[in-house]
Amino acid sequence: MLIIVMGATVALQKAFVPKFGLDLAGGTTVTLSPVLANGKTPSQESLDRAVTIIRQRVNGTGISDAQVAKSNDNIVIQIPGAGRDEALKLVSTTAELRMRQVLAVAAAKAPPVQPSTAAPTPSGSAAASPAASPGVASTAKASAAPSGNATPAGRALSKALTAPTPEPSETKRARTSGGRAAKASPSASASASAAPSSSAAPEDAGDPLAGQDTSGIDQALLTDFRTIDCSAKNRGQGALDDPNKQIVACSDDGSARYILDKAAVQGTEISGAQAGTDPTTGEWIVQVNFKSKGATQFADITRRITSLPAPRNQLANVLDGVVIVAPTIEEAIPGGSARISGSFTQVTATDLADQLKYGALPLKFKQSSVVSVSSTLGQDQLRGGLISGAIGLIIVMLYLLLYYRGLGVIGMASLCVAAIVTFLTVDVLSHNAGFRLSLPHIIGLVVSIGITADSFIVYFERIRDEIKEGRRTLRSAVEVAWRRARRTILVADAVMFIAAVVLYFLAVGDVAGFAFAMGLTTLMDVVVVFLFTKPLMSLVARMRFFAKGHKLSGLDAERMGRTGRAEQTLQEA
Repeated sequence: MLIIVMGATVALQKAFVPKFGLDLAGGTTVTLSPVLANGKTPSQESLDRAVTIIRQRVNGTGISDAQVAKSNDNIVIQIPGAGRDEALKLVSTTAELRMRQVLAVAAAKAPPVQPSTAAPTPSGSAAASPAASPGVASTAKASAAPSGNATPAGRALSKALTAPTPEPSETKRARTSGGRAAKASPSASASASAAPSSSAAPEDAGDPLAGQDTSGIDQALLTDFRTIDCSAKNRGQGALDDPNKQIVACSDDGSARYILDKAAVQGTEISGAQAGTDPTTGEWIVQVNFKSKGATQFADITRRITSLPAPRNQLANVLDGVVIVAPTIEEAIPGGSARISGSFTQVTATDLADQLKYGALPLKFKQSSVVSVSSTLGQDQLRGGLISGAIGLIIVMLYLLLYYRGLGVIGMASLCVAAIVTFLTVDVLSHNAGFRLSLPHIIGLVVSIGITADSFIVYFERIRDEIKEGRRTLRSAVEVAWRRARRTILVADAVMFIAAVVLYFLAVGDVAGFAFAMGLTTLMDVVVVFLFTKPLMSLVARMRFFAKGHKLSGLDAERMGRTGRAEQTLQEA
C-alpha cells in the first residue's frame, strides 16, 4: 500500500527522476565579499553570523544541499541546479526591515496634465464630508481636474491616484493584530483637503507634492522626491538606509515614491515571522511578532499617527530600502504582533517571512564572482555511484542466495522492496521538500545496503536457532524468532538512527548529506522488515517446500546440522 501511494504521488506529479545536487547536476558557485563603509576588515564574529544566516536562508528546508562556508574574509556559496537567480537574490539582500511613518507620497512619475472640460473646483481635490475623521476609510467623488494628491495604500497605487478622474473604490484590509484592523484606503485625500495645513505645498498639478503637508521634511529630501524615478530597474534595492534619518524610497513594484520619517521600529526588534492566509478573507499575509521593546515601539507609533490626516496616518514597511506595504493605521495596535498584507501571493509572502525570520545580515556583501559548474562531471559521478550501488546490491543478493538458498530469495525480495521504497521516498522529498540527491547521499544509500541485509540475517538466524533446538515447527519458530529478533533489529536501527541524527546536526555539507541518507535508509529498513519481510516469512512457512525442510530451502537438516529429533519435528509439520 505504501508503494502504491508513493508511486501514485510520483505519477501524478510526473516526477520520475529526483533532483540532483551541485556535484551531480551542476550549478553555481558564488563568492560574496563584504563591503564596509570605512574599508576595514570585517570581524570574524560578523562573518560567522552572516554564514549562519545565509545557510539558514539557502537551506530553508534543511536538506536542499547548498553549501555555505567562509574562505578568508569571503563567503562561498554553492547552489545546485535551477532557481539560482532567486537564491542569489536571497543571499545578497540584507533583509533589514524598518517601519517608518509616511510623510508624503506620489506616483512613480507625475501623470501628464490633461485639459479639463468640467467646471473647476476650488481645490481640485475630492469632495469630503466635514464630519469625516482622519484615518477612517472613505470614498472619493470624481473631480473636474486631475488630482495629484491621492494616497496609495497597500503595495501599489490605486486607480484613484493615477487616473485623471478617480472613481470611488473600496477599502481593503491591510493590517490586523489581536482582532484590531487597520485598513488601506485607496481613496483621494479627502481628509487632507478638508483641513489643509498652512504649510501645504502649492496647488500645482505638475508637482507631486501639491496639496500635501511638507512641514518637518528636509528641503533636500523634497528635491530628491521630485526627481527620483521609481520606474527605473534599480529603485534602491539593498540600500543601507540610516534608521535615524528621513529618507526617500520607492515601492517594491516601482509604482509609488515616498518620503518617510525616521524608523519607529527596526527589524532587530522582530522575534519571528510566518506566512499564512487570513481565515476571513483568504488573502496571503505575513504574521510578524515583536520583542518586548519592539511591541512597545509599534504600539506607540500606531497610537501617534492614527489621528493624523492622510498620508501621514500610513506606516510604511521598508525592506532593504524599498517600501513593501504602507497601510493606513486607523487605531492603535498593541499586543506585540502585527500582520503585513497587500496583494501578496503564496510565494511573495513566504519569501518575505523567510527573510524576516532568518534575520538581517550584519554586513553588506557584493558578488565578487559567480561561476557556473558544468553538469558533465556530475553525470560521470552519478553513473559511477549507480554502478557501485548496483554491484553492491548484486553481491549482497548472491551472498544471501548462496548461504540461505530459499530464505535468501526472501531476503532478495526484501532488498528489492527496500530499494523501491527508498527511491520513491527520495523522489517525493526531492519534488516536495527541496531535497537534492548528491554524491554523499548515494554513498550513504550504498553503505546502507549491508545494514538493511543485516536485519534479514538476524531474523533468519533466529528462525534456524529455534528449529535446531527441535522443539518447534517452522510456523511456531517463525513467530517465536520474530519476537526475539525484532528487539535486536529495533535496538540496532535505533543506534544507527541516533548516530545519523547527531552527525546530521553537527556536520554541514557533504557529511550532513551522508548522515541524512543513512538516517533515511534506517527508517526504511524498519518499515520493510515489519511490513514486508515478517508477513512474507509467515506466508512461506505454510509452504511444504520450507515446512518439510527441502534441501534448497535453507532449512534442510544437513545445512543446519539438526539432530534426529529436530529433523523429525520439522517433518511432522
